[in-house]
Amino acid sequence: MEFQWYPGHMSKAMRTMKEDIKLIDVIIELVDARVPLSSKNPDIDTLANSKSRVILLNKVDLADPAVTKLWREYYEERGFYVSEVNAKTGQGVKNIQNIINEACKEKLERNKKRGILNRPLRAMTVGIPNVGKSTFINSLSGKAATKTGNKPGVTKGKQWIRLNKNIELMDTPGVLWPKFEDQQIGMNLSFIGSIKDELVNIYELTVNLCDYLRENYKDLLIEKYGYEESMDSYALIEKFAENRKFLLPGGVLDVDKAAAALLDDFRKGRIGKISLEKPCSE
Repeated sequence: MEFQWYPGHMSKAMRTMKEDIKLIDVIIELVDARVPLSSKNPDIDTLANSKSRVILLNKVDLADPAVTKLWREYYEERGFYVSEVNAKTGQGVKNIQNIINEACKEKLERNKKRGILNRPLRAMTVGIPNVGKSTFINSLSGKAATKTGNKPGVTKGKQWIRLNKNIELMDTPGVLWPKFEDQQIGMNLSFIGSIKDELVNIYELTVNLCDYLRENYKDLLIEKYGYEESMDSYALIEKFAENRKFLLPGGVLDVDKAAAALLDDFRKGRIGKISLEKPCSE
């Protein structure tokens, strides 16, 4: 299964972001805590051009806490300011303004020495589609400042949001990168819904997800679905279809419907707290 999705508006958005970077003091990048590497756009590192960097591990409520701790350490070791957030509930959001100030401390000190006291810090928020960026901005600003949705590609153009007299945020559209060198990255992004479902084979995708869960989160499958170790991923989906009574005419199991529902269980955190990748030691 090949994974690729780079609509024309993403290419345009990246060009605009390159032009706007000169206006920015700090880049805030949201990544999905379940796939903190796969959901981090490598083009942003090139774009950043020595700007201060903040990584927000969003949807932390859905990820394995022990693995999230490893990712936090991984990015802190690489010079990022890191925070764990749940944009939907507001967990960790209140502390973001302090993190922005800390990340821009040298900039603030330089401004003070030059007698520039009232210029607000400007932060660019970036992230791939469906990572929760608009929800985060709404939570941070305390109002519906941007459109939100559970499908990739809701934010189409940049928007400025004034948080207070000291901080302004630039929101940007969710942007992927033109080519996935590792198809596992494309698969991980499909698991979390950052690549449109219409572009992938959901049944095949769910089989791959079940392969991973059987190897890494077997106990959750046993508890949630009555999984048995003799089952392969196809049998697990069939058992799921039986349990949910997903049937086609003639009593045939509707495995396609079952696969879509099981994938949705993962995305909504109904199976449990699951991380799909761990940091590699370099």
